[in-house]
Formats: sequence, structure tokens, C-alpha cells
Amino acid sequence: MSVTDLTTQAGWMVGLAIVALLGTGWRKTARATARTPRKAPVVRRNWVPICVAQTTVGLYRRPNVVRRVWALVASSAIAVVMGAVLAVVIAFALAFTIITLTDLLKQ
Repeated sequence: MSVTDLTTQAGWMVGLAIVALLGTGWRKTARATARTPRKAPVVRRNWVPICVAQTTVGLYRRPNVVRRVWALVASSAIAVVMGAVLAVVIAFALAFTIITLTDLLKQ
């Protein structure tokens, strides 16, 4: 069996699996049923009101420009670092998988 045949068969399997998943997601449910309670509802007899204290609060002030710029820089740096780490992990996993599969084909 050649690599081209193996790739073609794998492509067909992936395509058929996607069609099967889409087909199972479009079916209707059998019927709608009402949920039955498993135990009697809890009745509270000693009801005590909760007191709420209302206090005034100062108006909202937007953060200054330096703080907003720092938030933008920090979030961008975190996104770049996480992207680089994710790219390295995915590349290593793909390289390992390809090396392992090609070694199996040589046997």
C-alpha cells in the first residue's frame, strides 16, 4: 500500500465521519417530556426579611491613559507568548506524529 493510497483512504474516512456527525446532529428528539420532581418542594415557614443598607457611591471614573496603555501592552504580550508556546507544542506534536508514522511505513 502506498502513501498516496493511505492518504486517500484517510481523507475518505474523515469526510464520512464529518457527514455522520452532521447527520446525527440534525435529528429530532423523540418527544418533549415534563420533568418530574424527585422530592417535595422545600417550604420555608420562618421567613425573616433581609435588611439592605443603601449607601451612595462616587461616580465612575475611567482609568487614566497610562493604565489603559499598560493593559493593552500587557495583554498583547501575553497573547504573543501564549501563541508562541502553542505553536511550539503543536509543531512538536505534529513532527513527532509524522516521524512515528513514517517509521511505521518503512517496516
